[in-house]
Amino acid sequence: MRSLLLPDVGAVIRFHDLPGAGPAVVLLHGLGAAGSSDLVGTACRSPLVRHRRLVIDFLGFGYSDRPPDFGYRLQDHAAAVAAVLDSAGLSRCWVIGHSMGGTVAIVLASQRPDLTAALVVVEGNLDPGVGTGSVRIAAWTEEAYLAHGHAGMLASIEAEARTGDPGWSAYAAAFRLADPRAVHRSAVGLLAAINPTARERLYDFTGPRAYVFGEDSLPDPDRERLGSAGVEVLVVPGAGHAMTVEAPDGFARVVGEFLETSSR
Repeated sequence: MRSLLLPDVGAVIRFHDLPGAGPAVVLLHGLGAAGSSDLVGTACRSPLVRHRRLVIDFLGFGYSDRPPDFGYRLQDHAAAVAAVLDSAGLSRCWVIGHSMGGTVAIVLASQRPDLTAALVVVEGNLDPGVGTGSVRIAAWTEEAYLAHGHAGMLASIEAEARTGDPGWSAYAAAFRLADPRAVHRSAVGLLAAINPTARERLYDFTGPRAYVFGEDSLPDPDRERLGSAGVEVLVVPGAGHAMTVEAPDGFARVVGEFLETSSR
């Protein structure tokens, strides 16, 4: 695992930098998760394994630092990711973001189009105020979430994990490491209105772009809406929202084949 000090933040962001050929693949995790816990396995599967791969833990999550004064908004996370890519001397990357990471990927692509050649959003939030876990978290004030809400969320996640579901088990492990303040501020930022919206930014992106559903998340009315807007819709068989853990081989194959085909 590598480290990068972000001087403007006074904190270190950490990431895996796995060797391979270009274009580089960047993988961004979801709310409360960590790339180091649920995306490294995906990154090591064919056809993604042939590429250089950066798997990043957002500030406040995984092994990255937890600066208390950081905003943890979508724009803040995107700027930190951009700093990692700049430090690595990368441009025109294939960026894959899961859940919140997908929305961060969209913001990154709009803020720094030089860094993003292709964009894959994996069940990411596209519209303000729409979410599942983020809505539960943001319903608390920050103070109340730090005092009570985070512990309650962790207890409910751990209860799901005890059923043996691999997705919940991975999420529980990552959520234990997540900073409560980072989780709450990220959830609030994920639901907040941005202009243009994440959906509009995705539609405006001029490179190859795809939105990925787990088969078990369907039917979803957004599938047709995205397709009508020219966004490639991909489906990972035999998986739901936690598809990077539930079906890592299928996920890597579906996403990797889209990226390699669209880049030709």
